[in-house]
Amino acid sequence: MKILIVDDEINIRMTLKDILHDEGYETCMAGTGEKAVKIASKENIDMVILDVKLPGIDGIETFKNIHKDKPELDVLMISGHSDISTAVNAVKLGAYDFIEKPLSMIKILTAVRNINEKQSLQNKVFQEENAQYEKNKLIGESPQIKKVLQLIEKVAPTDSKVLIRGESGTGKELVAFAIHHNSKRNRKPFIKFNSAAIPPSLVESELFGHEKGSFTGAESQKLGKLEQANHGTLFLDEIGDMDLSVQAKILRVIQEGTFERVGGNKTINIDVRLIAATHKNLEEMAQKGTFRDDLFYRLNVVPISIPPLRERDGDIEILTEFFLDYYSQEFKTHKKTMLPSAMENLTQYSLPGNVRELKNIIERLCILVTKEFITKDDITPHLILKKSYLEPDITTTEGKSFKDVKTNFEKQFFQQQLKDNHWNISQIAKKLGMQQPNLSRKIKELGLTK
Repeated sequence: MKILIVDDEINIRMTLKDILHDEGYETCMAGTGEKAVKIASKENIDMVILDVKLPGIDGIETFKNIHKDKPELDVLMISGHSDISTAVNAVKLGAYDFIEKPLSMIKILTAVRNINEKQSLQNKVFQEENAQYEKNKLIGESPQIKKVLQLIEKVAPTDSKVLIRGESGTGKELVAFAIHHNSKRNRKPFIKFNSAAIPPSLVESELFGHEKGSFTGAESQKLGKLEQANHGTLFLDEIGDMDLSVQAKILRVIQEGTFERVGGNKTINIDVRLIAATHKNLEEMAQKGTFRDDLFYRLNVVPISIPPLRERDGDIEILTEFFLDYYSQEFKTHKKTMLPSAMENLTQYSLPGNVRELKNIIERLCILVTKEFITKDDITPHLILKKSYLEPDITTTEGKSFKDVKTNFEKQFFQQQLKDNHWNISQIAKKLGMQQPNLSRKIKELGLTK
C-alpha cells in the first residue's frame, strides 16, 4: 500500500513517513496541494493523508482535484481545531474521515489499517466481479450489438446518466454492469434495485433505507441501496414500474445529490452514478401521467437500445456455441455439438425471451441430452412454437369474403408488430416503410388497442 502524505510542515511529514514505514507501508510526500495533485495523477497511490491548511490551493481544493481524477482513492483529512468544520465538509464530499491535530499516531495507524483492510476486501470483490463479468459479458459479432458495445465504450468513462431500453431478456443488466466495469467507479459498488420485484410498501425503505422505529418491524437502522452504492453505480432496473412518489425522490437525488432515510430528518449527501433500464414506453407513460416527464429527461441523457436477439444477424449461433462451452465447464462434461439441422431450427425460432431464453434452452439441452450431438428432434420440444401471424389458418377463411380475410390478416399482422415493438409507432413505420400518419390511421381503423 502506497500512501501520499501532504502537509506543509516538514516535521509532520517526516514523522508520519517514519511511523508508516515501520508498519511496512510505502510513502511519498508533498508540501503543497499543487504538488500533491501532480503526484496523485502520475503515481500509483492507494491513499492520501491530506492537511486541510496548505499554501496555495488548500486541502479542500486539493481533495476535489484528486477526487475528480481518482474517485476511488481514499483520503484521510487532518486538521487543526479551527479547521474542523472544513474537514467535516471534506468528508461530506467523499473523504474517508478526518483526524484532528495534534495528531494521535494510534488514530492515524488505526485509520490506515482500516482503509487497507477495506481496500483488500474491495480488491477481492473486484476480482470476483471481473470473473463474473467475463462469464456474463455481452457476446456477439452482429452490427447491431457492436453498435451497443461502441456506445458503452464511449459513455463508461463519464458520469453521464444512461437509460437502457430493450425487451425482457436482451441483457439490460449486462449493459449496465459493463458501463460500471469500464468506468472510474469500477472499484466501488455496483448495486442493483428493481422496484417491480419488491412489495410497494417496502420500496422506499429498500431504496433509501430507514431509521430505527420508523415503522413496525424497523428494529434497527438500515442503509438503503442508494447509500450502499455511494461513490459507485446504482442500477435502477424496470424504472417504469416505480411509483410516482418514489420517482419524485429519485429526481431530488439527481438534482441535489441528497436524500433522507425513511423516518429520518437528517439530510444525507450522496455521490452515485445512476443507470436506469426499462422495457416500457416511457414517453407514452409520461403523456399519460404514469411516469414523470422531468425524471425521464434527466435519465435519458445517453439512451442505449438493445436489439432483440432475432434482429442480431448471426449472434444466435455465436451465443449457442458460447453457452454450450459454458455449460460443459459448469457441469464438467464433454462439450456437446449442435447439428446443422438443429441449429437451423433454433435460428428460425423467434426467441421471444431473447438471450435469457436461449441460455435456458441450451442449459436444458446440456442436462437432458446424453448423446454427443444435439439433433433437431432434441431441440424442437423445447421451442415454444407458434403459428406465424404471417400464415393465416386456411380453415378459418371458409365462407368469408376476401375483404374479411384481408382485415383479419391486417389485424393479426399489425397487432403483432405493435407488441414486438412496444407500441413504438415511429419505429414500426420506419421498419415497414410506411408514413407514420398512415400507420396511425390504419391502427385506428382496425380498432387496435393495448
